[in-house]
Amino acid sequence: MLNKDKNKGWMVTFSGTGINLALGILYTWSIFKGAIRQSIETGGEEAFQWDLASLNDPYAVCCLVFSFAMILAGKCQDKWGPRITGFIGGLLVGTGFILISRTTDYTIWILGFGLLAGTGIGFGYSAATPPALKWFPPAKTGLIAGLVVSGFGLASVYIAPLSQYLLGIWGLQRSMLFFGVAFLIVVCMLSMMLLNPPLGFMPSDGQTKAAPQSHATGRESRPSVMMKTRAFYSIWFIYFIGAGAGLMVIGSVAGMAKQSLGDMAFLAVAIMAIGNAGGRIIAGILSDKIGRRATLSTMLMFQALLMIVAIPIVGSEHSNAVVLVIMATLIGFNYGTNLSLFPSLTKDNWGLKNFGINYGIVFTAWGVGGLVMGRLSQMLQASSGSYTSSFLTAVVLLIIGAFLTLTLKGRKEIEESLKGEPVLYVGR
Repeated sequence: MLNKDKNKGWMVTFSGTGINLALGILYTWSIFKGAIRQSIETGGEEAFQWDLASLNDPYAVCCLVFSFAMILAGKCQDKWGPRITGFIGGLLVGTGFILISRTTDYTIWILGFGLLAGTGIGFGYSAATPPALKWFPPAKTGLIAGLVVSGFGLASVYIAPLSQYLLGIWGLQRSMLFFGVAFLIVVCMLSMMLLNPPLGFMPSDGQTKAAPQSHATGRESRPSVMMKTRAFYSIWFIYFIGAGAGLMVIGSVAGMAKQSLGDMAFLAVAIMAIGNAGGRIIAGILSDKIGRRATLSTMLMFQALLMIVAIPIVGSEHSNAVVLVIMATLIGFNYGTNLSLFPSLTKDNWGLKNFGINYGIVFTAWGVGGLVMGRLSQMLQASSGSYTSSFLTAVVLLIIGAFLTLTLKGRKEIEESLKGEPVLYVGR
């Protein structure tokens, strides 16, 4: 790759990372949820009047809408490019947060945080990764995907303490207004830096002659072709499990840490974000070396083990704050691996031409997982007063997912299912 092209590629990569650093406010929901819970328990004329079992609903709906918006956003990205797609995302996220800053009404929060912000996050997130991948050779797919999506995971490092500070001086409503205006400006500006390479561009790793994308990434498959493969449904279900288990913890980590950390519980969210981002980058690099399938199955089993170990730690009345934070960070690390491995798997198997919409369809597993596991976790916690039941449920699913990963079919079986349509091998 020429230096000029390489510089453009890195500019697009870090612009996408910057967009995700804003959109990752989703992972700070547990802090906002804590403020809503406190308002409910304190009461008063302007207090939130929500059922405690519904505290996770805006977050769960946001996850679901985010994932399904990725399909429309992916189509928009493939057709009109990342700039327009990212700009729309910034407008929607900003509007959603500004809307919820004006009310405590449950329905409006579902609309503003769940529907508008969720759709905006889907558009912004969808615009960030595809153009970055197109500037680099297949050997760097995992690395580049990991770097771009690491911004989403790393966001809580600064948003968590900032949120805690703003809540203390301004309260929840004015804090939401601040984030709405700030992220509208940031995402819309950075979206202007996203661009696809020129038609016919062929990335090179600097050591070998540049090769056409189609030869490097296998057959360029349309969604209708992708959805004929057994691999698609296996990958979708594994993503549902891995993402759902991680989102269940991320959405509640501040509440888990409240007993041992008190008002400093936001630190657990911030530190976990470092693990979340690190998992995305490390898994991307590792999967480039040993393959997606081996990396994914290892991470799922490790996640299951961590959640078993976490049960007595989270359930203890006098849990050690340091141990709790380390545990949450490791769980965040494992969850983060999903967000670099699955876009890489999608590109490996079905190419880059329709990557936006193809990954949007695969990504619906993330949203459904977040909705189901987030809602289930809150219901079980509200009824039992502990996280044991939800953690054990996640453990069983994670083990199933790890074994299912090992059964992903190879090239021959996929070709047979497509009646001769060649698609790349799943993983390595």
